[in-house]
Amino acid sequence: MVLLCWSLYSQLMQQHDLALRWQQVKQSWYSSEFIIVLVLMLVNWGIEARKWQVLVLHLQPVSLVRAFKSVLAGCSITMLTPNRIGEYGGRILFLKEEHRIKAISLNIVSSISQLLITMIMGCAGLIYLRFFSHNNPNALTVLPDFWGNVLIYFSISGTLLLFLFYIRLGWLVGLMEKLTVFNKIIRHIQVLDEFSASQLLRLLSLSLVRYLVFVLQYLLLLNVMHVDIDHTLNFWLITVFYLVMAVAPTIGFLELPVRAKASIEVMKLFSSNTLGIESAALAIWLINLVIPALIGSILILGIKIVKEK
Repeated sequence: MVLLCWSLYSQLMQQHDLALRWQQVKQSWYSSEFIIVLVLMLVNWGIEARKWQVLVLHLQPVSLVRAFKSVLAGCSITMLTPNRIGEYGGRILFLKEEHRIKAISLNIVSSISQLLITMIMGCAGLIYLRFFSHNNPNALTVLPDFWGNVLIYFSISGTLLLFLFYIRLGWLVGLMEKLTVFNKIIRHIQVLDEFSASQLLRLLSLSLVRYLVFVLQYLLLLNVMHVDIDHTLNFWLITVFYLVMAVAPTIGFLELPVRAKASIEVMKLFSSNTLGIESAALAIWLINLVIPALIGSILILGIKIVKEK
């Protein structure tokens, strides 16, 4: 974390118009675009709540409000675990006790659906930057051509494998039922066998809408921070950035410098506004992760107080 922060600071100090950029950043916090980004945060987590509501319907019916509380509670736990793998720890608190272990597998399905969309869009972004970018046709030739192509093929292969795994969950459960080594856990994941391909594709469509929401948030923030990149190019740069973040190991507050460093590395070929890029990464992290995590912490505390009473 120290090395990342030092690298970010060094790049920031090399910006020749730093004073002007800092003034622009301070003014951006009062813009209408920033208010829209805050509203989109509610839309973002509202879509995730709808996904969770659809998933847990196989165990018990929950209202959209309760599902919303669940995902915010899960968000608070993710700040303490690597790559947000502890998200289920907060979500299951709002379910009946007899369903909580089974709900863990449902949360994995939700995470896979979002990861799959991130990988699909990231692969499309890599292809666009490699072959169709008009602003800089050599966008990926910071690596040799051979390794740029390898990166694209590797990403596409991984995405196809994940899609096959996702769409054939029932087959996976059936295979595990035949192996005695899984006898102790099979009853907790049999709920996955109830999902049809159409239901799984519906979850993917919700994940896609949510993905487009937080890409729009990033576009608005980069625009208000005066990171002047063509909107189409910027869209595909953001898809590559989210692909990087999906595979980069992070935990809690270490995610912020990783986010800032990744965004700079992806966008530096097209903009010299280092401060604006870093500020947009900070704002996205605060709005989409920290604020929901703080709210989720209060909700978890509320559950504990009620149970104690």
